[in-house]
Amino acid sequence: MYIVGIAGGSGSGKTTFTEKITKLVGSPRVAVLSQDSYYLPSPPASLRIHGESNFDHPEAFDWPLLKDHLARIKAGNKVPVPTYDYKISSRKAEVEWIGPCDVLLVEGIFTLWNEEIRSMFDLKVYLHVESDIRFIRRLHRDVRERGRSLDQIIRQYYDTVRPMYQMYLEPTRKYADIIVGEETDMAADVIASQIIRVLNTGKTRS
Repeated sequence: MYIVGIAGGSGSGKTTFTEKITKLVGSPRVAVLSQDSYYLPSPPASLRIHGESNFDHPEAFDWPLLKDHLARIKAGNKVPVPTYDYKISSRKAEVEWIGPCDVLLVEGIFTLWNEEIRSMFDLKVYLHVESDIRFIRRLHRDVRERGRSLDQIIRQYYDTVRPMYQMYLEPTRKYADIIVGEETDMAADVIASQIIRVLNTGKTRS
């Protein structure tokens, strides 16, 4: 199996970039796994800042479940992936079944943070986008899709998003094989071409 890890700050365009790749490849043998699905049902109280939950800390994620699912998908199995509801900041009862597949794209802010998970990736990608652009994208997304107010978004950005990015997320850039800027079309073409070669040669099973 061929696995690509795609990381980057909130608002860097990870989901859009992943969609570009899957569209260019155009194969049902490719699946996508979002790290957002593995947010803990309730973030640890120890991470709270000014009484608010911290969703931008590595410990806000269910790492054991993510590792287990990656290992099972890599072994050729199907797994029940949690469905996360951003409006209520918790998991839904429904799950999404993913796998088996020949190529898996794993996208999320801390995709490159955990050493054990990094070791599963054949290709590691980091989207490096300037903070002002990421903030504006996040603002529009959270107002439009997640029902949050401007004050909530700004407070969360300064309390958790920005400091957690600087402390935990940006340092993971050093693990990337490819660092992508704001212009993602060419990078998506390159990665899609690599995936197509892998699919055509049949060298997807490890």
